[in-house]
Amino acid sequence: MSVAVAVTVLFWVSVATLAIGLARRSALWRTGREAPFEWSELLAVPKRYFVELHHVVARDPYIANTHIATAGGAIAALLLVAFNYGLGIYSWLLDWGILLAAAVMLTGTFFVWQRRREPPPRLSRGAWDRLPYTLAAFANGLAILTMTRPETVSLAIAALALLLLLAGSAELALGIGVGSPMKHAVAGLLHLAFHPRPERFAGVRSTALSPLALGNREFGVAKPSDFLWTELLSFDACVECGKCEQSCPAFAAGQPLNPKKLIQDLVAGLSSSSDVAYAGRPYPGIPIGSHRGSPNQAIVPKLIEAETIWSCTTCRACVEECPMLIEHVDAIVGMRRNLNLTQGDVPGTAPETLENLRETETQGGYAKTARYNWAVDLGVAVAEPGKPVDLLLFAGEGAFDMRYQRTLRALVKSLKAARVDFAILGERESDTGDTARRLGDEATFQTLAKQNIATLASLNFKRIVTSDPHVLHSLRNEYPAFGGNYTVIHHTALLAELASQGKLQLGKDSEARALTYHDPCYLGRYNGETEAPRDLLRRLGIEVREMQRSGLRGRCCGGGGGAPLTDIPGKQRIPDIRMSDAREVGADVIAVACPQCTAMLEGVAGARAEILDIAELVASSLEGQP
Repeated sequence: MSVAVAVTVLFWVSVATLAIGLARRSALWRTGREAPFEWSELLAVPKRYFVELHHVVARDPYIANTHIATAGGAIAALLLVAFNYGLGIYSWLLDWGILLAAAVMLTGTFFVWQRRREPPPRLSRGAWDRLPYTLAAFANGLAILTMTRPETVSLAIAALALLLLLAGSAELALGIGVGSPMKHAVAGLLHLAFHPRPERFAGVRSTALSPLALGNREFGVAKPSDFLWTELLSFDACVECGKCEQSCPAFAAGQPLNPKKLIQDLVAGLSSSSDVAYAGRPYPGIPIGSHRGSPNQAIVPKLIEAETIWSCTTCRACVEECPMLIEHVDAIVGMRRNLNLTQGDVPGTAPETLENLRETETQGGYAKTARYNWAVDLGVAVAEPGKPVDLLLFAGEGAFDMRYQRTLRALVKSLKAARVDFAILGERESDTGDTARRLGDEATFQTLAKQNIATLASLNFKRIVTSDPHVLHSLRNEYPAFGGNYTVIHHTALLAELASQGKLQLGKDSEARALTYHDPCYLGRYNGETEAPRDLLRRLGIEVREMQRSGLRGRCCGGGGGAPLTDIPGKQRIPDIRMSDAREVGADVIAVACPQCTAMLEGVAGARAEILDIAELVASSLEGQP
């Protein structure tokens, strides 16, 4: 048998092996719940791969260039091999193309090897450490074969080339079937085609949770097979790069959550295995090797422990950083829903808060009439049926907090200065249900949502403004699923709009204090608003000292997802970490735009920067104006 024919045989054996492995793995994915999909979405994979995926990868230029060379060279080489050897053409011109592709791949592989020599702690080791060698074997095997002619090559060289090709082909072809690292190459491409949130590829910042059909006894995720099959596929796309781990506030604080480990535990549950082979960092305080699962076995506590699920702040930093576009938060909330709705298993003071929401429609158990107390001396109109108003101010739970009432009063001052026609809901307003939903209590969320939607339906207004990004997210992104469609704007965006229109005459800040701005997760990552707050600060003549993690990549304050209520212990508090970020840039003032951020950062003990909402800074600039 000639060398060329041997390559053809190896190619088709590899294709058959890959196909069998894919069929085996897809059978595991299909243990999940049905999800709509279109085969035609496979045609969108190149665009999603080179645009959406690489938009995230490009944040690390070293890895971006390495990936382009390694993956690009491999894909080009495989396509040329399929054409030249798979179809039996055996063209020397195509061999030159294969040689070039192999050289590019080998160059990328060298940089993979360099990174693996002294890897950052976030990278998983174990089987992943062999990839530079098996990929280099594949590239070198191709190069040797294409640099030599069949009539001149010695048997020893041919045998060496074929052995190298066999080693590399085995890594590529067996990966999906046996669940080794290279399974991500196939699962990742399929995940891009059948993503659980396909709207992400249409330029939509998709962050709303999907409603549960409670009447159909949908109670979240109890076992791996309760996930959508597209979600199970997405877990297999994980490359264990640890960027989610590196960005997770709970992991940084030493709480028992590591998003990468959580996804790998779900992979173990999918494949009826354990976490023994996991070669990354563990959940803080929980050793590796004691977790096992199967598709139809309860996830908690044998596969993942409850305290891991309750440590999440739902900040979506993991999702923002993931180069494979995996939706970690959806998975966590899905598991929380089942623990809450079927077992009532919620830690800390969260049960008390949820009971308050059911009984009083407020988190603190307050009388709803008290929601208006902060504004009784301001002469603010209360919205009533039959009285049209341009703007409806939705105060949120901050209305009950004496500290955050200062923000609301400052906002009212600015709206009056701009002569805005607005009104508040007063005692008609109920909690939006955001905290209940993040804690897994979908029933309470839906009750509150429907009640607020009915209230808003009785009023005549054009837009809603709120100073609470969690309220903003609920009204703008999650209420539409229940028929509540509104134009909702954050107070920083409204104030920036009024200033740009000349309706709000801002003075310059006279104090030369160093200021940084903390991006609320539910304003930035959830709603994509990072510019309006900074625009206002610039208009006030304030130079913002940006913290290393800011904008869409800002660090969480620890106040979201009900985390202050579940209160899972760690080695330090998340807001303390954020305060350290502010100290690093020498900030005397931290500008905020969220009541949770205000509360969490002001709760930092010891010497710290002053916390001021942007509305307070704007209102202060108006002092002395007619």
